[in-house]
Amino acid sequence: MNSFSASRVLRTGLAVVLLTITSMPLAHARSAPESFADLAESTLPAVVNISTTQTVDRRSGPSRPQFPPGSPFEEFFKDFFDKQRPNNNQGRRQVTSLGSGFVIDSAGVIVTNNHVIADADEIVVRFQDDTSLPAELVGRDEKTDLAILKVTPEKPLTALPIGDSTKARVGDWVVAIGNPFGLGGSVTAGIISARQRDIRSGPYDAFIQTDAAINKGNSGGPLINMDGEVIGINTAIYSPSGGSVGIGFAVPTSLAKAVIQQLRDYGETRRGWLGVHIQSVTDEIAESLGMDRAKGALVANVTADGPAQSGGVQAGDVIIEFDGKPVNKMRQLPRLVAETQVGKDVPVTVWRRGEEVGLTVTLGRLEAQDAQALAENPSGNAEEATIAEFGVSLSALTDEIREQFSIQDSTDGVAITEVEPEGNAAAKELQVGDVIVEVNQDSVATPGDVAEIVAGVVQAGRKSV
Repeated sequence: MNSFSASRVLRTGLAVVLLTITSMPLAHARSAPESFADLAESTLPAVVNISTTQTVDRRSGPSRPQFPPGSPFEEFFKDFFDKQRPNNNQGRRQVTSLGSGFVIDSAGVIVTNNHVIADADEIVVRFQDDTSLPAELVGRDEKTDLAILKVTPEKPLTALPIGDSTKARVGDWVVAIGNPFGLGGSVTAGIISARQRDIRSGPYDAFIQTDAAINKGNSGGPLINMDGEVIGINTAIYSPSGGSVGIGFAVPTSLAKAVIQQLRDYGETRRGWLGVHIQSVTDEIAESLGMDRAKGALVANVTADGPAQSGGVQAGDVIIEFDGKPVNKMRQLPRLVAETQVGKDVPVTVWRRGEEVGLTVTLGRLEAQDAQALAENPSGNAEEATIAEFGVSLSALTDEIREQFSIQDSTDGVAITEVEPEGNAAAKELQVGDVIVEVNQDSVATPGDVAEIVAGVVQAGRKSV
């Protein structure tokens, strides 16, 4: 694009000013595709509909209101509610749900969302030609909401190639394919609206945002670039109404690729573990530490006998580089660590007392640490606990805690002693000094009670409490 310059002489009194105006080259958008038909035709056979069946306890009707003993209403409502619970309303029933997925291996390997198949007793996959096959769950990961299924086809299936989502740019055309509202294979087109979106659904959020229409039932379907490659797995939408409002989210393949491979190889994830509790570096903290700008992850404390402690990491360090990659924001570090191979010797650069210090840390395995923590506290009787899913640290209501936060003796529960600035608890406006009384309508008396309930929810594949 050519640029031009022009000169103009302006006389104001005795002053003479010469202005030179240089135009900037104008950016031009590439023309939109004439049609997505060829792309849709080549990819639709690899996209599947997934239906699941789950057996659940049958609801026994509405609960009876409680009245003081001796109340004239007590006997009346007892008779009324007993009549609403005939024998045929007891027992168990089956519920079904629908979602999407796509084939990544012609031998019958399928990717979908974990929430599509969570708690399923039976999984059936239906292809574009109406062929239906039973599916076996190979592995699933709650933290990234991904799952791998396996079917046994009579002939090789059409599979989609996995692309590199890091090359996708905001404004690029993409196509979403799935099973919205159970209607079957549907194609929608749009652009990438944003990248690296954190919607606070998990510890490794880095979603692709798109305005391609995504609705209920699209979960687990592919987000495809113009080369026919999968660059995302459609997972969530923002919608006050439940329908598409042009804000959908997909797990990028840059995050999903390693998880998919681990689930295929081992049936479970094998994430790296550093063994630190971290918090954001604010401008004030950066200034107090002599840093030129706010960056990195501040180490609040180090797990005893963990990889970080063995590698020389100390509380008060700011981790600014991990395995050769810069850590600009706190939330980048958990993802970098998780994606790194267990047992690898990783170079780590920290900011300590006004200078950079190079360390080497041998990573442990996150899942092993989680299992050990649960085994050490199966009954939920610890006085302190950190709930990573919430982003909080908890303490039992000791005399010291009650005095510190002015908590009355009549109050039972668990005190919040620390809140991660970018965690789920902070987003829900929980604060230090708050007392958690119930979780999922169950009373809690110790931090271990909370940890046990959350562990059960995570194991069940649910995403909220």
